[in-house]
Amino acid sequence: MSDIKTLLLGQTLSFQADPFLVSIEDATVHNSNGGVLLDGGKIIAVGNGAKLRAENPTAKVVDYGNALISAGFIDAHVHYPQTGIIASWGKQLIDWLNTYTFPEETRFHDEAVAKEVAKTYFDLAISNGTTSMCSFCTIHPESVDAFFAEALSRGMRVAGGKTCMDRNAPDGLRDTALSAYDDSKSLLNKWHGQGRLHYAITPRFSPTSTPEQLSAMGSLWAENPDCLMQTHLSEQLPEIDWVADLFPDARDYLDTYEKFGLIGKGAVFGHSIHLKPREKDRILESGSSLVHCPTSNTFIGSGLFDMAGLKADGHNVGLATDTGGGSSFSMLRTMAAAYEVGQLRGAALHPAQLYWLATQGSAGAMGMTGQIGNLMPRMDADIVVLDLASTPVIAQRAKRAENFWQALFPTIMMGDDRATKAVWVAGKPAYGSN
Repeated sequence: MSDIKTLLLGQTLSFQADPFLVSIEDATVHNSNGGVLLDGGKIIAVGNGAKLRAENPTAKVVDYGNALISAGFIDAHVHYPQTGIIASWGKQLIDWLNTYTFPEETRFHDEAVAKEVAKTYFDLAISNGTTSMCSFCTIHPESVDAFFAEALSRGMRVAGGKTCMDRNAPDGLRDTALSAYDDSKSLLNKWHGQGRLHYAITPRFSPTSTPEQLSAMGSLWAENPDCLMQTHLSEQLPEIDWVADLFPDARDYLDTYEKFGLIGKGAVFGHSIHLKPREKDRILESGSSLVHCPTSNTFIGSGLFDMAGLKADGHNVGLATDTGGGSSFSMLRTMAAAYEVGQLRGAALHPAQLYWLATQGSAGAMGMTGQIGNLMPRMDADIVVLDLASTPVIAQRAKRAENFWQALFPTIMMGDDRATKAVWVAGKPAYGSN
């Protein structure tokens, strides 16, 4: 601990339970005159601001007035190399990969390209209040090095890994089962555990990995069970049909991972829209996590994720932008899209549930519930401060609010990077007015 503590003052929001499982009142703690005391990169106290100020007279005080202080947003499924192709027109998944993604990813053999895009990506993420993410890189070790080096320089807690593909990809974007294992192992040994970095073993998805490569990735994960394993699952119906053709002996899409040991605690399955009953049961039983990517799912026409049903069954679910298939770097916009998808499925998500997904839900999906995603003592001091009147249209709507949730909801639905008043990473100012 340091001699000088920092006290942030403003409204505060923290969670003491999952608002999908208990009442909003029992799940959340909102303090309209709150304070968060920071020291040594950690949160050491959360409570009434005046009381914390009186108890810590030597603390450096940063007063954000009526702005909302919360845990920083956590983006549980992104592709940082796709930063430059976000919002490309008119394709669904397979055509999107072939037309936009694969040509862009071939550039990442160049260390300078990887470094430039990594810096741009992190600048954009932090400006939108995102303090942690789990990212796919490309097949090139240079892309992984650039991602982790940039995160390390900013003191961030992130996860990522080399994307492995040994078939159904163009020249320059294929590795082999052996090189995928060797490269991933080398990168894992280089970066995992440095600072706040976590390695994620990363087969892109079953159609671009042979059984031999999936088996190699399963072996690597078994040897390093403290790492994450991230991939895609059941994103679009044509993709599911393709998987069935490529793996005729598999019971379903999930089985193409399950038979190679790519399921269990620490497995993070992006999208997971069109799951069959057996897949849902097995994912729940195994302790694997699902990640909802609503802007991506609507932008490329994938389908509507069953948030209410999956949460009611007890699944671990996080939220993600899926940059750049997703159409925004903003977790606020992603929450808004999740709300809209829920409405289309007949289940309106409460603002507390949306905010939980973008913080505690994503932390849980990444196996980091005790480290990030909440304002609680002993947790990492990764914090976003939001202006709840950041634009005239939001301000006039929030002014009519009768309670905190009514004041927060317009920012969820209409907010963007203009709402990000400040960001703190590991207890240090990272963006905005501090």
